[in-house]
Amino acid sequence: MKKFIVLYYTPDSVVKEMHNISPEEMKKRMEQAMEPWMVWVKKCGDRLLDMGSPLGGGIHISKNGNQPSKREVSGYSILQANSMEEAIKLLENHPQLESVHGYRN
Repeated sequence: MKKFIVLYYTPDSVVKEMHNISPEEMKKRMEQAMEPWMVWVKKCGDRLLDMGSPLGGGIHISKNGNQPSKREVSGYSILQANSMEEAIKLLENHPQLESVHGYRN
């Protein structure tokens, strides 16, 4: 079996919006967002090697100097599958593809 890394992107505007909400609202949104994720985790079973974690604040490092990354990578997961097609099938109905956070990728 092969390993596949799934990168999640969140528009910068959504990240900024999340910084401006109350802790109570943040908790409520996170609880709502986690339910579909748990359904997806169960669907993947042992094919999900690492659910991942949030990412942010990346830095683009180059010989010309470092600067904040312009990518909007917000998280990752690691899947195990026999092929790319099989990995893609595991991503059907993935919560990140839905409007869980109030946006669509």
